[in-house]
Parts: sequence; C-alpha cells; structure tokens
Amino acid sequence: MTKGIILAAALAAALPLHAAPAGDQHWSLLAGRLFPLVSSMKQESAGVAAVLDKRKKRMAACEQAPKCLLLAATWTDAEMAALADAIPAAATSSHQPPVADDGMRAQVARELRGLNAILQVYGFGTQPRYPTIDGPLEKGGSPDFKTLVADAITLADTAKNDPAAKLDPSIALALALLDVNERHEAASFEPLDQGHNAAALARARSIDWKRYRYTSIIVPGVGPENPIIPLSARGKLHVQLAASRFAEGDVAFIIVSGAAVHPRGSQFVEAVEMRKALIERHHVPADRIVIEPYARHTTTNLRNVTRRLAALGAPASQPALIVANTEQSRYIESPEFAARNAAELGYEPGTVGPRLSPYVLEFRPFPALAPHRPTGSARPLSHSALQPNQSRSPYFPHPAYRAGCRRGRSSAAIGPCPGHCP
Repeated sequence: MTKGIILAAALAAALPLHAAPAGDQHWSLLAGRLFPLVSSMKQESAGVAAVLDKRKKRMAACEQAPKCLLLAATWTDAEMAALADAIPAAATSSHQPPVADDGMRAQVARELRGLNAILQVYGFGTQPRYPTIDGPLEKGGSPDFKTLVADAITLADTAKNDPAAKLDPSIALALALLDVNERHEAASFEPLDQGHNAAALARARSIDWKRYRYTSIIVPGVGPENPIIPLSARGKLHVQLAASRFAEGDVAFIIVSGAAVHPRGSQFVEAVEMRKALIERHHVPADRIVIEPYARHTTTNLRNVTRRLAALGAPASQPALIVANTEQSRYIESPEFAARNAAELGYEPGTVGPRLSPYVLEFRPFPALAPHRPTGSARPLSHSALQPNQSRSPYFPHPAYRAGCRRGRSSAAIGPCPGHCP
C-alpha cells in the first residue's frame, strides 16, 4: 500500500503542472499560410477579448448544429473592424509574421474574409469560382457533403485548443473543413524556400546577375486530363523549350510553376514533374531550378513567379523570359489575359512583351511586387474599374489557389484570399 502511494506520488510529480495542448503540425503550417497574422494574435486587448468572448458564446449556443454554427462562426464587418483596430495591442512582436505592404489592419481583414470564404465554400457548399477543379470533395448539399461538414465540426471541437486555432473557434472550424476535404495544398511545400528551393537560393546569393541577360525562364505548367499521366504532352514541350533556351547560357535560372490542377484530384504537381524532367531528361543542374508549386492558373503562374524572383534577389532591371506553347503564349499577351488579371488579381504582375519567337515572350515583373505584397501598386485598378460583383464576391476558388488576392474595396467585401497568397 505504502509503495503504491509512493509510486503514485512519483508519477504525479513527474507530470507537468500545465501541459501544453497537443498541436497539429499540418494545421500550424496551414494557419501560417492562410491566417498568419490572425492566428498569431493574443487576447491582450480588452476590446478584442470582449469581441472574442461574444463570438465564442454565440457559437457555443449552436450546440454543434451545422448551419447555426457556420453562421455564428462567420465574421461580421464590425467584428473584423474591432479585431483590426486592436492590432497594435494584440499583435505579437518577436514572432510576428511578415506583414503585407498595406498594413496589419488591412491584412487582418483580408485573412478574416478568407476565413469566411472557407466557411461559405466548404461549409455551406457555395460554388467556387472554378468548380471543375476546385471546391469540396462532395457535391454541396448532398448527404456525403453534410457528413463531411458534420465530421469537420466534430474535428474542430476536439482540436479547439490547438495552438494554431487558439484565438477563435472559427479558425479550427475553417482548418477542419479544409482538412476533411483533403485541401492541404496551400501548405504542402512549406517551408518552400528553405526546403525545395534552398539550393537555388543559396546559388543566387553568390551569383553575378550582370553575367546574364535574363534572370529566369518562366515555365507555366499544362496539366494532363488523364489522372495517371504525370506530365502532359504540352508540359513536355514546355520542358524541352526551357532546356533548349537555357542551354544558350544567358539565363540565370529556370522557374517552373504549377500546382496539381488537372484533372480534378490529380496527385501530380506540374512544377515538380517539370523539374524532374529538366534534371533527369535534360541534365539541367538542380540548383538552377526554382519550383513554384501553388499556381492554379496562368494568372497566378506569373504572379507567384514574381515572388520567387524577389526571393532570389533578381534585379528588377533585368527581364525574364516566358516559354509556352503557341496557344498559351498568345493568350498571355492578349487583352483577355490582361482583363483576367484585372478581374481576379486586381492588378497586373508585370509587363508582357516583346515577343521573341512563337514560343517565347519577354516579361518584366513590377518591382513593387515583393514576396508579401497582396496586390501591388505599380498598376493598381481604380474602384471604378471593378465590376460590381468583384468588390462583393464572397467566394474564393480554393485554399491553394489565391488568385483573387486583392484588397476588399468595401466594408461588405469578402475577398477570396486569406493571408499571404501562395
């Protein structure tokens, strides 16, 4: 008996008095990509604490009823404003994530609009912008969809103390909705530049950019429509074009861009497959290739590549090249493409042209497009240039596709891009 008491006392003494909640590394990465500032905030402001307490009570009153909970978790304009106003007191200091150039208040609102969009698409079943490749696993409103939502609610409740979701239960709910739908792409390659692109970035630090006429060859992906094919015929063409042009010796790097897009549910990431082909089939040195594995459209190919060029430290005064099949190349220099950039990004990521061959265009990224810039001011769109539905769209296509990463242009705007778009 005495030995049992002594043993129990020893075990109790060995246990920490305040055990830290178990954290999900995947959720941590995903929250850091989608809600970097919001997920790092603390409840140090009385105003923030009051808002969050009211929200928690509102959600708790739903007792896990899906529609009630999703509505209760949705951030109102007033709640967004209250959280944004409290930023100086609530933001962390030493561990604060990089902030976009339009400031922390704007970033908080953008991240919360993105969270609302996740609830809309994956909770309510609202159709995303590109339903053929994006959105939930099951058809909105179907029994299987409702089961997924119920499972996400249960998952969110059990993980409500996860460090990534500590600020507000809506964060856990949004992460759980993405999780049960296998929408992991937004964080699948993180940390990108410290991992997959580390060798290229190390080389860039010592490179003499003046030796090269072009900073890079930009290679947009073209996904196959057959799920068993890793690299489409046009993808192979793009690789061949890039390797041939790179062999001329006046280009510093090749940047391959594209996510797992076509067909829906594909496991083959365009950027990864093109990099593999460049190395294995064309013997391009691995440290001369940069991957950009998040773009889901040609618009985001160019936008995301400008961020990789900034990460490389590429001089803004030097152009890059875009190599693509003739159809895609013509599209990139077309007024239609410029209009799509305006509609989906809210700006143009750079200047396209002149044309050098049927397959090759020059491209000059706007210098203002730094890695954490949400929109870019080099050629911004005026409010009058937007169609009415563009400033009020409550949807975004996919957590890995951040094409609509624009500033909300009205207090009711729910923009399609949370956090720092990939």
